[in-house]
Amino acid sequence: MKIISPTLHGVLDYATCAFFAAAPSLFGFTGAYATVCYLLAGGYLLVSLLTAMPLGAVKLLPFWLHGKLELVSGPVFIAAPWLFGFAHENPAARNLFVAAGVVFLVVYALTDWYPEGRPARA
Repeated sequence: MKIISPTLHGVLDYATCAFFAAAPSLFGFTGAYATVCYLLAGGYLLVSLLTAMPLGAVKLLPFWLHGKLELVSGPVFIAAPWLFGFAHENPAARNLFVAAGVVFLVVYALTDWYPEGRPARA
């Protein structure tokens, strides 16, 4: 059941941006960890603003494509601590990235990416 509407998804997107922007202060991240959080906040804000959804500003990216980006982001977030070698160095950062990846996948699964119905295939 798809219980997250495009409007609610937009609210969650902007809340995610705010969370990543605040994460360095919340978790005491400095250096590379803080930089990655700020880059994620900015990048995610840009994607959200460019998405064709009720809370998108420019509406260049189809909503379903925004969803595919999130579908890819989830596993990347989960794997990032091991891919970038900080899984054992900073447990707080590791747990943040793994939790964010799981949340991205859950939100993806619960979002109605085609509220108007799927487009016809050519």
